[in-house]
Amino acid sequence: MNFIDKNLEEYVEKHTEQEPKLLTKLNKITHQTVLQPRMLSGHYQGRLLSFLSKLVSPNKILEIGTYTGYSTICLAEGLTKNGTIDTIDENEELIEIQNKFFSESGYFNVINQHLGKAKNIIPNIRGTFDLVFIDADKENYPLYFDLIINRVNKGGIIIADNVLWSGKVLKKPKDEATKALINFNRLVKNDSRVESIILPIRDGLTLLRKN
Repeated sequence: MNFIDKNLEEYVEKHTEQEPKLLTKLNKITHQTVLQPRMLSGHYQGRLLSFLSKLVSPNKILEIGTYTGYSTICLAEGLTKNGTIDTIDENEELIEIQNKFFSESGYFNVINQHLGKAKNIIPNIRGTFDLVFIDADKENYPLYFDLIINRVNKGGIIIADNVLWSGKVLKKPKDEATKALINFNRLVKNDSRVESIILPIRDGLTLLRKN
């Protein structure tokens, strides 16, 4: 769900940094060959992720939810010279398209791909993080926050996607995903370890800064 008029959204994209040609190609292939292509970050959100990553200049990024790798490449654009990004996804069928575009992007050697359930993989990834992007199964957002919050460096950024869930967070929740997102939104708002703000971009994007 988009929260602004379609024409206004097109204007915003037109006056935002141009989508790199490789990501335009990945965007197109995702829509042609992969189920639920709306899960892709896309031009505007992708440029925002890249912009935020460049502001943070992270040495280590954690991404929970790789999908076809669009957001991974966007986030990698801001890495320090020796920086790395660990990205996690359960869908083995997407590895081929991920590898193809990671190789073409030039970031293949700094991307560590993990296949499996994030809740099992996160504890086994060493080190702390400067930036974390959460965009996976919504039911586990509160759990992911608990798993990573003490491993985010002071001043580090956590980004969580789909936090408005097509406006369902305003209604009496009937499904576990909506319940979890309402819980997550309340949890981070009341956690003194972070500053929080929700941006009504695409399906809602939360930015958290570690105190």
